Amino acid sequence: MDGCPSGIELDEEFIQQELNRRRPGQSAISTPRKEGDKVEFLSGIFEGKTTGTPIAFIIWNENQHSSDYDHLKDVYRPSHADYTYQQKYGIRDHRGGGRSSARETASRVVAGAIAKLALRKSGVEITAYTSQVGSIAMPQHYEATDLTLIESNIVRCPDPETAEKMIAYIKQLKMEGDSTGGIISCVIKGVPVGLGEPIFDKLQSRLAQAMLSINATHGFDYGKGFEGVNLKGSEMNDAFVKFGDRVSTRTNNSGGIQGGISNGQDIYFRVLFKPVATIAKKQDTLDIHTNEVELEARGRHDPCVLPRAVPIVEAMAAITLLDLYLTAEKVLD
Repeated sequence: MDGCPSGIELDEEFIQQELNRRRPGQSAISTPRKEGDKVEFLSGIFEGKTTGTPIAFIIWNENQHSSDYDHLKDVYRPSHADYTYQQKYGIRDHRGGGRSSARETASRVVAGAIAKLALRKSGVEITAYTSQVGSIAMPQHYEATDLTLIESNIVRCPDPETAEKMIAYIKQLKMEGDSTGGIISCVIKGVPVGLGEPIFDKLQSRLAQAMLSINATHGFDYGKGFEGVNLKGSEMNDAFVKFGDRVSTRTNNSGGIQGGISNGQDIYFRVLFKPVATIAKKQDTLDIHTNEVELEARGRHDPCVLPRAVPIVEAMAAITLLDLYLTAEKVLD
């Protein structure tokens, strides 16, 4: 990590907790791979605080099974990065996907946790949760939801009834050797007016870039998002109202962002994740010699990435916001 402000108290227990939320092998609906994911800091920290110099850390892989991927050496997995990596670089590491593997997101969670600690001083709170798995979606908006229940179940959905249905569906697909996608929603509270740099660094464009850089993401919207296409301007517009001695809005269809700049309301957005590409079902594909082959993938894979992706979405949101704070020369009290 480079460019991190100095003087941030490094809560290593909090950082490890964030990693624990992402690590594999944590429930019956995730990959059975077991990793401790213990972070070890190497530089940039002194007496429990960031020094302003680059922060280096390492997370060891302790449960790798490279042999699980031997049968994939000469095969292109459908909808995976095998073919594009081979064409772009002329070589690929078939042992788990390399940089296209979600394993690389562990480092994002560490960086995001440090960004969260920096933003905490300014009262910024970032909360993500699973709002949809397959066609099973929460019926209510986040404002009508008790977000303290997110960690009460293994799918990280704050609606208990919906969570049970999601878990049952994921377990069913796991038994069938298949996978599913879904949607993670994220709410950011406490962001002041003025964050975001028009024209090319609009707040929503920076958030979209960050979210779509996460493995398996296929869509991003904020505020009413794509639902807004069904509304008229008179229904979509957020009327300004006086709230005490400050300006507020009666509704928040804009998702806390107007003109690419935060308006002081809650920022909320959704990230769509596709079904996991590597599945145990037989699939038709090609090998590197363009021969038609039938692939039946082996190994330890998630039937649904959403529960483990929740902390990754939060991490990327925190990194993005902290970058914009620093760009705007905001002073973190």
